[in-house]
Amino acid sequence: MMNQEEKTPDMPAANEASSLGNSDPSAAELLPIRIGISSCLLGEAVRFNGGHKRDRYLTETLGQYFEYVPVCPEVEVGLGVPRPTLRLQFHSSENVRLIMPQTGEDYTEKMARWAKTRIHALRELDLCGYVLKKNSPSCGLRVRTFYSDGRMAPWALGRFAAALMEAMPHLPVIEEGRLHDPQLRENWIEQVFGYHRLKQLWRSRWTIGKLVEFHTRHKFLLLAHSPKLYEELGRLVAHAKQINRQELRERYEAAFMKALSTMATRNKHCNVLHHMLGYFSDKLDKASRQELLGEIQDFRRGLVPLVVPLVLVRHYVRLFSVDYLRDQTYLNPHPKELALRSYVV
Repeated sequence: MMNQEEKTPDMPAANEASSLGNSDPSAAELLPIRIGISSCLLGEAVRFNGGHKRDRYLTETLGQYFEYVPVCPEVEVGLGVPRPTLRLQFHSSENVRLIMPQTGEDYTEKMARWAKTRIHALRELDLCGYVLKKNSPSCGLRVRTFYSDGRMAPWALGRFAAALMEAMPHLPVIEEGRLHDPQLRENWIEQVFGYHRLKQLWRSRWTIGKLVEFHTRHKFLLLAHSPKLYEELGRLVAHAKQINRQELRERYEAAFMKALSTMATRNKHCNVLHHMLGYFSDKLDKASRQELLGEIQDFRRGLVPLVVPLVLVRHYVRLFSVDYLRDQTYLNPHPKELALRSYVV
């Protein structure tokens, strides 16, 4: 351990680049990452009024990392552009119909048949995420419905969105509007890159040893989201030899994606940061250790974003060559160029 008179090497700048181990998701082997998306969000003029809803964050920022697969359910089901509007008519939680009020036509069954075929094709593309258009009666995740007499009824899923999520329950799905929330945006993108890494594992000639390695690299990322599910996954991996290979894969994927879909909290992030500090604390002088503890506490209080204590942790991991932490995905769960953790407070 250093004494107080010893000098700790210069601190990193706040925007210091990170290049820790194999967990850097900007590496070439992680691409392409295919994302399903409502066509109008890419600027395609397919909306009911002949317009579009191009989202620059999706096209210009995330578009650098994702390969988009555009889908417009209403056009692909056979409706023209422009077209009369559709709406969801509520009869019960088990019976929400897709109706065109102007004509009284019911497109529910037609949409369901088309969605089944389209989703089967999307499965073949190995999607790692999906961005849906909010408020759309076909694509929205929380859409206003109406009773037959025109009165407002409970919210419901758009008809294509409901079919998609039922058929692909582990797929990270979000509406474009929620990407404007820093926490929701970071959480969804973290899920996407996590799902892609897991799919890369399944594509390989994976062994139990490779699964153990994958699980080990994701330890702190999982702990930041759900300590309970991290423990559940650990028990699953520990008994992997006693479980059918296909069942093991299905159970691990379900719990892994459920964990990442659980929002990380400040307290859980702080617990992870303290745990990481324990790997090199004895190599720090008192002032440096107190500085890092102070940054973690400031993050806990909401005074600084998550990136501030993380920069220090990354710096010390490199400086002291802490191999176990070097390979932890938590330190680099998505491309640093997105700067997502600069907004997580």
